[in-house]
Amino acid sequence: MFADRAKIIIKSGKGGDGHVSFRREKYVPNGGPDGGDGGNGGDVIFETDDGTNTLSEFRHRHKFAATNGDEGGGNRKHGKNGKDVVLKVPIGTIVKEAASGQVIVDMSGDNRHVTVLKGGRGGKGNQHYATSTMQAPKYAQPGVDGIELEVQLELKCIADVGLVGFPNAGKSTFISRVTNAKPEIAAYPFTTISPHLGMVELEENSFCIADIPGLIEGASEGIGLGHEFLRHIERCRALIHIVDAAGTEGRDPVDDIYKINRELTKYGVGLIEKPQIIAANKLDVMQTEEGETDNLTRIRQEFEAKGFEVYPISAVTGQGVKELIARTAELLKTLPKTAVYEQEYFPEEHIGETLPYTAEYDSKNKYYVLEGPRIEKMLGYTNLESEKGFMFFQNFIKEIGALDRLKELGMTEGDTVKIYGFQFEFLE
Repeated sequence: MFADRAKIIIKSGKGGDGHVSFRREKYVPNGGPDGGDGGNGGDVIFETDDGTNTLSEFRHRHKFAATNGDEGGGNRKHGKNGKDVVLKVPIGTIVKEAASGQVIVDMSGDNRHVTVLKGGRGGKGNQHYATSTMQAPKYAQPGVDGIELEVQLELKCIADVGLVGFPNAGKSTFISRVTNAKPEIAAYPFTTISPHLGMVELEENSFCIADIPGLIEGASEGIGLGHEFLRHIERCRALIHIVDAAGTEGRDPVDDIYKINRELTKYGVGLIEKPQIIAANKLDVMQTEEGETDNLTRIRQEFEAKGFEVYPISAVTGQGVKELIARTAELLKTLPKTAVYEQEYFPEEHIGETLPYTAEYDSKNKYYVLEGPRIEKMLGYTNLESEKGFMFFQNFIKEIGALDRLKELGMTEGDTVKIYGFQFEFLE
């Protein structure tokens, strides 16, 4: 079954805890700390798969978790890193944070292999905390927790051209003639129940076409099957509107074009503004020795005056198809490439939003102490050795109100702040 949406829970692995141990050898009775670091937790990675065009793999399994990192060991032994989990999705899948609907990543363009959730950093062993005044530290850093997140997956086809039109207008026959796609074709409504993608191979400017399942009046309001697939037109750069110009279903082709365009207008997001070529199909049925039929003449008179280009074709015999494809290729040369959705939600910015912290003054050591699970988590995710990472952590301390709290305790410029294994000099 075709599926273009899925809601799943993803979780990165927890970092392994740092180890507390001391070197003990026959001739080294007072060996120093040698606790090793914990391994990093596994990441959650999304990767595009050219061989799939549906999200059906996620319909029956709803939670995907990377494994945790192992604890460090004695003799400076580093814990094993957790195993990543790699989720393969079709090109064009958008990963959104479920509650807000904000985009985390659009698996399109150059986004073929993207780490969405980083695993927790492994904690540092006690070997890192030895100082001149603390030569036998009995403290090791715990591993940072992984991140758990509920995400919405949405597949929006990546195609240059979208085929729109009523059921049985001839879209499936057309795409099977001009591409390598092989949709089911039969004389009953809704034969196409999933989008089909096919490549039009030209010497220059080859392009991709998406056969969008048949729309009907009211589709934008949820009537029929077509509304389920309107989102797949969003990425298309141009539309070919295929209409049964012979009226073989007993409908008026001029009215059909207006009805489909009304649905595109109601759906919004600029669908109706996309360049649109009208393919007046079933020329093999409607053509007469005298020339154009009344329907084809009416279509030309009604829509060419409104700026639409009309190409009479027969998807069955191929008549007029070459000219239509050539014109479409020329049109695409003038249009910008499909844009990739920009990231709106950054998971790392929401780490431990509700976790507490404490701030106090250590009068014995004459420094301020800032601790708490929220701060420790962020510290585990931050590379303090880089200027960017240091600034990020500094801003984080300010944003959670910890800096104001330390100032209330009497901290002034030049005072020392201890945050777990790190000491900082406060500068205004």
